[in-house]
Amino acid sequence: MANVIKLRKGLDVNLKGKATKEKFQVACPGLYALVPDDFTGMKPKVLVKEGDRVKAGEALFVDKAHPSVKFVSPVSGTVSLVERGERRKVLSVQVQADSEQQYVDFGKRDVSTLSGEAVKEALLESGLFAFFKQRPYDILATPDVMPKAIFVSAFNSMPLAADFEYVLAGREADFQTGLNALARIAKTHLGVSAKQTAAALTAAKNVVVTIFDGPAPAGNVGVQINHVDPINKGEVVWTLGAEEVIFIGHLFNTGKVDLTRVVALAGSEVKKPAYCEMKVGQQLTTMLAGNLTAGKTLRIINGNVMTGVKTTQDGFLAAHATEVNVIPEGDDVHEMLGWIMPRFNQYSSSRSYFSWLCGKKEYTLDARIKGGERHMIMSNEYDRVFPMDIFPEQLVKAIITGDIDRMEALGIYEVAPEDFAICEFIDSSKLELQRIVREGLDMLRKEMA
Repeated sequence: MANVIKLRKGLDVNLKGKATKEKFQVACPGLYALVPDDFTGMKPKVLVKEGDRVKAGEALFVDKAHPSVKFVSPVSGTVSLVERGERRKVLSVQVQADSEQQYVDFGKRDVSTLSGEAVKEALLESGLFAFFKQRPYDILATPDVMPKAIFVSAFNSMPLAADFEYVLAGREADFQTGLNALARIAKTHLGVSAKQTAAALTAAKNVVVTIFDGPAPAGNVGVQINHVDPINKGEVVWTLGAEEVIFIGHLFNTGKVDLTRVVALAGSEVKKPAYCEMKVGQQLTTMLAGNLTAGKTLRIINGNVMTGVKTTQDGFLAAHATEVNVIPEGDDVHEMLGWIMPRFNQYSSSRSYFSWLCGKKEYTLDARIKGGERHMIMSNEYDRVFPMDIFPEQLVKAIITGDIDRMEALGIYEVAPEDFAICEFIDSSKLELQRIVREGLDMLRKEMA
């Protein structure tokens, strides 16, 4: 019987535009790109040059600090551009895809016959190790430091998030093989929502299944780590996205790297929110063309509406993104006496607006901050939506002041920027909490190095 953990702190925000459980077809684009910034904590060393031919699964660049960690092409084709920015920073490596795809054959393997070290070597060789993150610091995992455990969250509780049960359908065998592979490396924990019923999740083999019942951010892997096996100083855990477990299972079952995701296209400004199959690095215009509301300035978000990155139709699907959201920018909205109106159509986490009387109404929110940055008041508002055994307001203050000892004492080793997304949403001080936490983690990592 799986252990059930009930979380009471958090906040569910009901936004308009959730993807319906059906798929639409997208045209296969000619251009794909791998973006180094999607892999936090690494510095790329490019292995290819413009004009080179590559197969799907062939390395485009490696991590300078750990050259065994490869980042591979999602498609076969010709390297069309190595895009660089200031100080020759690598912004992306772009590949013009072939009409007929060719794959590097890594060979089928029976996971049950492999050691943990052999599994890790196979993941390094195929480039799939690049999808692992490590805590502390929420950065690319280091292959020469073994984790005490591996955590996988099988659900995302943020608004408009993709439904992993729907994504998993038809790929259960690859998912279980991926879990088997992870279990060979270290003890593996699988976090499942109380609303999920798929046997591939609730009865998964060779892993410790824990059921989480509660509002967002219950699906965050950091929240699950905090309640199952907290991280102490000097300890390391690895985390991996649930769909990336399928990538791993597919590798061992077929011998090929297939970075195809089932991506949710959602948001109030999408005409028909639904799912489609896209490869990592695929150009977003293929899914967005003809499917967006006209006549408005739009905010296209690569990833979740709470934690994703602003992008354009010409952008590329981020390495870890399982959804693309489109909401109004809000720069064309002009309200007279907006602050004093009852606002039945605007959401508030408090009872500042009368919308709290409207029950489970779906809201159309835009990208406006609705106020300027101001002094941080210790009002305990973060703590009401932060379901971890950590004092969030005190931790943020310690990061802002650069007090490393206090940051350590307050539990910075356990958190990632995404864990503060709901806090940032309700923050009356209008602070960019996710940016602040990322800077704090980078500061601590630099100090410890």
